[in-house]
Amino acid sequence: MSVRLTQFSHGGGCGCKIAPAVLAQLLAASPFKTFPADLLVGTETSDDAAVYRLNPQQAIVATTDFFTPIVDNPRDFGRIAAANALSDVYAMGARPLFALALVGMPLDKLPAEVIREILAGGEEVCAAAGIPIAGGHSIDVLEPIYGLVGIGLVHPDHIKRNSGAQAGDILILGKPLGIGILSAALKKEVLSPAGYAEMLRWTTQLNTPGQALAKMDGVHAMTDVTGFGLAGHLLEICKGSKLAANINFSQIPLIDDAARHAQQGIVTGASVRNWAGYGEHIDLVSTLPPWQQNMLSDPQTSGGLLIACAPSSANKVLSQFEQEGFEYAAIIGKMRSGLPTVAVDA
Repeated sequence: MSVRLTQFSHGGGCGCKIAPAVLAQLLAASPFKTFPADLLVGTETSDDAAVYRLNPQQAIVATTDFFTPIVDNPRDFGRIAAANALSDVYAMGARPLFALALVGMPLDKLPAEVIREILAGGEEVCAAAGIPIAGGHSIDVLEPIYGLVGIGLVHPDHIKRNSGAQAGDILILGKPLGIGILSAALKKEVLSPAGYAEMLRWTTQLNTPGQALAKMDGVHAMTDVTGFGLAGHLLEICKGSKLAANINFSQIPLIDDAARHAQQGIVTGASVRNWAGYGEHIDLVSTLPPWQQNMLSDPQTSGGLLIACAPSSANKVLSQFEQEGFEYAAIIGKMRSGLPTVAVDA
């Protein structure tokens, strides 16, 4: 039985995240305003994971991520969702320990063998990360949903928050942009086999450099670029660090097929919602064509690490990325003093 998983998705991958403006409204009334001293990272700066100190040498990193299908192949869906969930562990500088599976499936619509393939894809990526899926939870729902709870371990001195950037820091992006565009092209049935292969290449590549980068003194802040797009996640660094950022579009690495589809007018609804949520904080210094503006807010699934580091450490950071197979990693701008805004030049 052939099943097209994306037919169940109103928005696949990280493109189905709640829009930034709506999320801010939902969290505004949270009763949790103070946290215990050992909770080193909580909700205060919209960071990638929670971090709780166990002792002077160890802290637990905990995160969760799940979404609806971004591709039709069930094993590929499982692989992408698992890599995306573990990315938040790496983004805090931690080593993954184990994962728990989060599974929601329309049991009356999906054959058991399809569901088994989704789970097998997640197990495959966790095996590549050297960790087991040690349990989880499953429910019967209308849309397929899969993801993980990721648990990791990090030395408290090596935690990399999204709020530690310093004025003058260099900004480095680890993966090219365009996953949201490719997912939209897939749903429109215009994505080539080569484009699909590129999509899988980047969405299933584990952000393992985060572990080594976290131990570099010159690395001051780190996050991963996911559902809010490059502009949105860089803006979170700016807000957390109380700084502004300058980036050059010409220096941002792009997936070739994604750029081509974007120039043909393909865009995700999430990209539009993202821009509506934070566009007032993005200063377009140069006039950008619509497709380039859409790239800035394009939702990335299992996107690249975004690093703020001292200029003297930039080559070392780029070398670490290259050693681990991230040859597209590139310097895209720098942090500066100013109100939390992102200025984009051509």
